[in-house]
Amino acid sequence: MPAKSKAQQKAAGAALAAKRGDVKSSDLKGASRSMEKSMSEDQLEELAATKRKGTPEHAEAKN
Repeated sequence: MPAKSKAQQKAAGAALAAKRGDVKSSDLKGASRSMEKSMSEDQLEELAATKRKGTPEHAEAKN
């Protein structure tokens, strides 16, 4: 599943780095912290690898 926004992609990248041990899990905040706990490394890698061209900075909120 590709990332829906650049912000989601960045959060997935931070969570992936923590999951791999490159950064401390305690350094994560917000979405990246919950992603690190709830998603597998493969899922995070797929989100983080999304092409950035044409992706909005933030996804629109659904009402």
